[in-house]
Amino acid sequence: MVIEGKSVYSGIAIGKLEIFHKADKQVKRSRITDVEAEISRFHSAKEEAKAQLAALYEKALKEVGEVNAAIFEVHQMMLEDLDYVESITNMIRSQQVNAEFAVASTGDNFSEMFAAMDDDYMRERAADVKDISNRVVAVLCGSSTGSLLSEEPVILLADDLAPSETVQLDKSKVLSFVTRHGSTNSHTAILARTMNIPALIGVDYPEDVNGRLAIVDGYEGKLMIDPPLPVLEEYQKKKAKEDEKKRLLLELKGKENITLDGKKINLYANIGSVSDVASALANDAGGIGLFRSEFLYLESKDYPTEEEQFKAYRTVAENMAGKKVIIRTLDIGADKQVDYFGLEKEENPAMGYRAIRICLDRPEVFRTQLRAIYRASYYGTISIMFPMIISVDEVRTIKSIAAEVRKELKEQQIPYKEVELGIMIETPAAVMISGELAKEVDFFSVGTNDLTQYTLAIDRQNQKLDNIYDSHHPAILKMLRMIVENGHKEGCWVGICGELGADTSLTETFLKMGFDELSVSPSMILKVREKIRSIDTTN
Repeated sequence: MVIEGKSVYSGIAIGKLEIFHKADKQVKRSRITDVEAEISRFHSAKEEAKAQLAALYEKALKEVGEVNAAIFEVHQMMLEDLDYVESITNMIRSQQVNAEFAVASTGDNFSEMFAAMDDDYMRERAADVKDISNRVVAVLCGSSTGSLLSEEPVILLADDLAPSETVQLDKSKVLSFVTRHGSTNSHTAILARTMNIPALIGVDYPEDVNGRLAIVDGYEGKLMIDPPLPVLEEYQKKKAKEDEKKRLLLELKGKENITLDGKKINLYANIGSVSDVASALANDAGGIGLFRSEFLYLESKDYPTEEEQFKAYRTVAENMAGKKVIIRTLDIGADKQVDYFGLEKEENPAMGYRAIRICLDRPEVFRTQLRAIYRASYYGTISIMFPMIISVDEVRTIKSIAAEVRKELKEQQIPYKEVELGIMIETPAAVMISGELAKEVDFFSVGTNDLTQYTLAIDRQNQKLDNIYDSHHPAILKMLRMIVENGHKEGCWVGICGELGADTSLTETFLKMGFDELSVSPSMILKVREKIRSIDTTN
């Protein structure tokens, strides 16, 4: 039996299935005579629930980090919400009902109210208010909050899992979790990714599966129950390879990107969406060297609002927990077309109306993005990078617009932090005036894909020219050296975020040139780290 679902976190799990048994919180309505004693009973249970949440916060802090543990602080605050508390006490007083019933009813009412709101953030609070209400009811009833029955590791099935349930699980007994409901952006999903547990949502599994053998394929989004032997053997081989990769990961995780002779370099990840952060963290990225913000535009049917962008950037900044996040401003045009921008067909789009040229021509789009990024900067360590630069005048115009945005935010008393401003060096023009450009910005990041294309006059989309598209061309390597030297003279740090950064045959060359940072796809971080740690740049 194969059941399709949606992957929350990739990976493969093979094991027996167990349906998660939530604590029995069937609440009956009963009439009470001592109203004040019942209200006091509620307040005592609320304080006990807060103490449990404080303990959960400390546990999560050690296991999944400050950002992902923060939900339990939020839950503590929600327990003290005046509207919530007054609703419960008023129900006890006016209807003379037991505290369990008042808490459960208020939890249901508030949850329905949040779920109906026209705001993603508030809709997500529906599950939270239900979670805290269940916790208080459990205290009042003297019951536990649910547990696993099996003594061996299992694939966990559930209708849904609240964040508190997820963090309380004995992770040594959980191979994967599979739920009928939930969302890829829920707190539970974020915690699952951080815990590195393969997980699926939206899986309509049958009820009679306890103890049956299954496979979770987090890459394809499939749950396979009672797989035939050939399929099982195939997945056992895949799992063995995956385990070997994890073993290598554990060996390199936490180690410095430092050569045998003591030369250090920052190793960051390139990401294309918020969900890619999990992979960056799992592969121990030192930061995000390129966040391709255009995915927000490419996946939308209309211009993403400031609020939509702010939430995405803030999520990445918070999940990276203080590590650097470099957001590249909108880079569409050429091979990345967006219908609602109404871009005209061009004979040579790679050299046409694209990237910063669109942003400077449509300042209202640019300002919206900059406002969202600056607002998100308050929640982490964000830098902004501008693509397709060819002149000093462009950079000065950009800086002027950014200054105006900061002034607006300050006047509106919207918090933000000062951020580094940098540019992509991906045109021969930018290379040749890199000395002048370096006086205007804090950093350079070299986009080697386009730099190679423009320098060699080869369309990188043209398959007929693949055999002469040479990113190792002497002209490219001379340009890279020039960029580093000119940047360093003016106090700029210099990195590479193009595909060439992951080319381990050039890692030693980059280190000897003096590059400060390499940003690569998450899956390449450990391979590049391994290479860095094997090099002696004095030879």
